[in-house]
Amino acid sequence: MGIVKIEDNLHEEVRKASAVMCRSINAQAEFWMKVGMLAEANATLSFNQIVKAQLEAAQVHIPEAAAA
Repeated sequence: MGIVKIEDNLHEEVRKASAVMCRSINAQAEFWMKVGMLAEANATLSFNQIVKAQLEAAQVHIPEAAAA
């Protein structure tokens, strides 16, 4: 574990996003870093594809969306 220095305005954005997403500030920052790292490593995947792949890797059951 370590300390990461970020700009005050970015920290404020992390704080606001963490409240919306019901995560701690650290968990929100970690989520954004992980998704960013995965996006750089898998440039052809969308955000939704990255999240779906991570959920599947964690063996989370993802129900199919109902057709409209």
